[in-house]
Amino acid sequence: MKLLKYLIAGVVGLVVLLVAWGLIEPYLLDIDEQRAEIPGLPPVWEGRRIGLIADWQIGMWMDNTDTVEESISRLIALRPALVLIAGDFVYGESHAEKEDIAKAKIFVRPLTEAGIPVYAVLGNHDYRMNKPHEEPNFEAAELLRQALESVGVHVLQNEAVALAHPGNGKPETEPADSEVLYLTGVGARWPDQDHPQKALAQLPAQSARITMMHNPNTFPEFPPDSAPFAVAGHTHGGQIRIPFTESWSWMAIVKKDEVHVDGWIHEFGKPGNHLYVNRGIGFSRIPIRINCPPEITLFTLSGGQRENK
Repeated sequence: MKLLKYLIAGVVGLVVLLVAWGLIEPYLLDIDEQRAEIPGLPPVWEGRRIGLIADWQIGMWMDNTDTVEESISRLIALRPALVLIAGDFVYGESHAEKEDIAKAKIFVRPLTEAGIPVYAVLGNHDYRMNKPHEEPNFEAAELLRQALESVGVHVLQNEAVALAHPGNGKPETEPADSEVLYLTGVGARWPDQDHPQKALAQLPAQSARITMMHNPNTFPEFPPDSAPFAVAGHTHGGQIRIPFTESWSWMAIVKKDEVHVDGWIHEFGKPGNHLYVNRGIGFSRIPIRINCPPEITLFTLSGGQRENK
């Protein structure tokens, strides 16, 4: 009987410790440095760094806005050539919808005021969708888009843009397509706004490009060699993960389909395409992270061989 009591006490103590740690870890922002290969990368972009963040989820109970602010401050100090934000700025279940959008605008403004180009796509929560088959709120998404663009964030939806010359420099002559790096931004998947072919049609053939989406499940729709370096968010890295395991997470248990939660996703998508999934900053459902700290990804661009950690 005593042994049983000790076992129960031990299990309860372990659960308490895990929950306590799960409430602390969201404040332990991780900067994950990676190297990304882009075929045909213009020489002016060689060695340049770009930052990636995702999934702020403003408006969820106990939302992690302190870490959102820290991520912005860290990026300003790091001075990447540009910053990508892969959607889900707001959580979408709050009754204070306009206040949540206003917070997102306030948080992102220092990046653009620091002269760092910022590009974003919207996620399912930005359409107030917590589940795939819910009715999307297009009006709410448009309000968020307008707020972000009012402070200089370029919100992309199934479109491709030529990125400005890094370092605020300008070429003496108009660069050829082969000297330009493009960014493709794809719309959110759950509201059926992800149309990769529409975005790809705007790119010059064989152009160097970065591809951004919110949901990794959009990635397999890209034709071979059309997304050699792509980034996504959405998964929160699984949010609760067993240490020393690559794939076990709370998300892998509750989802019926295959889950691709963080880092470089191997053997996924068409040949010649490579996807990196950012762990994000905020939460889904519960305000806890275990063995899955919030992430800034800092990519160093290269036209050479890609290295995966």
